[in-house]
Order: sequence, then structure tokens, then C-alpha cells
Amino acid sequence: MPQSIPNLPICRDCDGFASVAIDTGTRHADGTRVTLRVDCPTCKGTGHTLRASLVRVGR
Repeated sequence: MPQSIPNLPICRDCDGFASVAIDTGTRHADGTRVTLRVDCPTCKGTGHTLRASLVRVGR
């Protein structure tokens, strides 16, 4: 039975691609590239954002 997944809007800053691997240009001793994993600061790596009506504001 499929699980119910909430229909959240895709993050407009990263278009749903929340995590990226950035090549630094240097190599490890075994020849592989050194990469950095960076998450979208807006959605914090989820790819989705909350609707304005769901965000709690104030006390």
C-alpha cells in the first residue's frame, strides 16, 4: 500500500535539487577528486518549502 506523501511546494531557490557536490580541483593520494557537499540554505537540504500558511510566526 503506498504511503501518503504531503504535497509540498518545491523550493524556488534550488528547484528541488537541494544537495550538490562541488569539485575543489584537488585530488586525494589515490587519484579521486576532493568534493564538498553543500545543502540549500533555504530548504536545508529537503528540496521543499513550507507554505506561508503553515509557518508558525510569533509566540
